[in-house]
Amino acid sequence: MTDLTMPSANSWLGTRLLPGVLSLTAGSMDVIGFLGLGGLFTAHITGNLVIVAAHVVTGEAAQWAAILSVPVFMLVLCLARLSAGGFEMIGVDSLRPLLLVQFFLISGSLIICVAAGRGIDPNAAIATVAGMLAVSAMAVQNALVQVSLHGVPATAVITTNIARFTTDVGTILLGARRDQLIAARERADRLWPSIAGFIIGCCVGAVCEARFGLRALALPAGLALLALAMAAKSAQVAALSVPDPDRQK
Repeated sequence: MTDLTMPSANSWLGTRLLPGVLSLTAGSMDVIGFLGLGGLFTAHITGNLVIVAAHVVTGEAAQWAAILSVPVFMLVLCLARLSAGGFEMIGVDSLRPLLLVQFFLISGSLIICVAAGRGIDPNAAIATVAGMLAVSAMAVQNALVQVSLHGVPATAVITTNIARFTTDVGTILLGARRDQLIAARERADRLWPSIAGFIIGCCVGAVCEARFGLRALALPAGLALLALAMAAKSAQVAALSVPDPDRQK
């Protein structure tokens, strides 16, 4: 089973570029869903809790997609974790299958939105289905980052990443002990690709949604496909780095 924490696979491709691409995917998904699906957060699920709570307190009708997003996210996240465990039991790397599922979910959301046209009603049932597919895709991404990419920071929610990164920068500026400085630099080096990727994804996704509407979901779908190709390449590099026992004889 290929593990990106192994020295042979712990490359820039697996530990920097791949998390960056996943963050680009999440950032673009979140902003496109927010702008095109009536304020639905597909990656920052806690944002939907805030919106639902605000509607309940003010007596306004809450959007069904926002209400369903939390239980759907939790259910898909649990299923993804169970699936990853199943792959581990049979000795198969779970990263690529989960990335493939994510790609299919985003593509399904894209197909529904394209079929519905630019004038899709965010409160319509078809928009809710598209939104739940997008939420499910982000749930799968959360699962694979935690289970299949050990040591990689979160790629779909960056609040904690920004807090940790800023704290580490402060530690570096303070000139702490050598061991603290080394740890802070290493953490900051792991965190910045995810932070930068999410921010860039939000900006590019917003521009694409303003220009193309929900057809802009083609952007995160393409990024998900790119992530899948990168994972396959990383696994190939890891396999080539394993010594051939026949040659050692």
